[in-house]
Amino acid sequence: MMASDDRFYAFIVARTSRSSSRVRRISLRKRWVKACVCSVAVLLGVAAYGIYGLTQQAIHLRVAEENERLRAENEKQRRQLNSLNQRVDAVENVSRRIAETAGVEHAQQQTVQRGAGGPELPFDIASAIEYRTRHIEQDLRTYEAVLRARAMTPSIWPVPGELTDGFGGRSNPFGGGSFEFHTGQDIATLWGTPVMAAASGKVSFAGWQNGYGQIVIVDHGGGLTTRYGHLSHVDVVEGQKIERGSVLGRVGSTGRSTGPHLHYEVRINDEPVNPRQYLPHSTD
Repeated sequence: MMASDDRFYAFIVARTSRSSSRVRRISLRKRWVKACVCSVAVLLGVAAYGIYGLTQQAIHLRVAEENERLRAENEKQRRQLNSLNQRVDAVENVSRRIAETAGVEHAQQQTVQRGAGGPELPFDIASAIEYRTRHIEQDLRTYEAVLRARAMTPSIWPVPGELTDGFGGRSNPFGGGSFEFHTGQDIATLWGTPVMAAASGKVSFAGWQNGYGQIVIVDHGGGLTTRYGHLSHVDVVEGQKIERGSVLGRVGSTGRSTGPHLHYEVRINDEPVNPRQYLPHSTD
């Protein structure tokens, strides 16, 4: 039995002249052809896969760059949102502190609940916080300006204690049955109790005056002054700027006094007026 021939034959006829010709036979083995075809197919497949891989890698790089850009934008927005939240918290803390100082919490608690409504609109939290912060800060600036003006007006008790002799006519505390005009409000309290400025201002006098003993006079501007008499000790000096609540000295019984107390006086254009109208209803 003859073995199968795996050769592939190709015939090429070449004419060399008008009278003669020559035939040359070329043979290739089938397995070589198959191997070449398979190799070309493999190479084409590898090239196609490489091109596909490069394309996918480029797409992946673009997606990664876009994700990185989005992450950077999100991080920037997160920092802005945190900054806005910190601004809101800071403003609310300052507002709360000012409210406590001004004693408006009780009035806020009595605010009547009002109805609310209206159309629903899209909401962006960052824009909302920015809007809220801007308006709170604007209101706070206005509020602080009012409070600064109010701080120049006596509005707190200079010492806690009991109201004794008030403004106006009274019997002579040293006896004798005579009457005299009392230019301030006496507040009985313990010796050495700190005496606080009823409003912000500037110390115009700190020392001894007849009748008052050791006294501090504070000028609040606009012709308004307050006087704190019979002190056992003075803690400020003339020309010193002080804030409402600053300690001016200590309660004593110096000068024309029968015992430890504070003589509190309010004057407008150097004319004494009733201090009771500048005192809150309670020493608490």
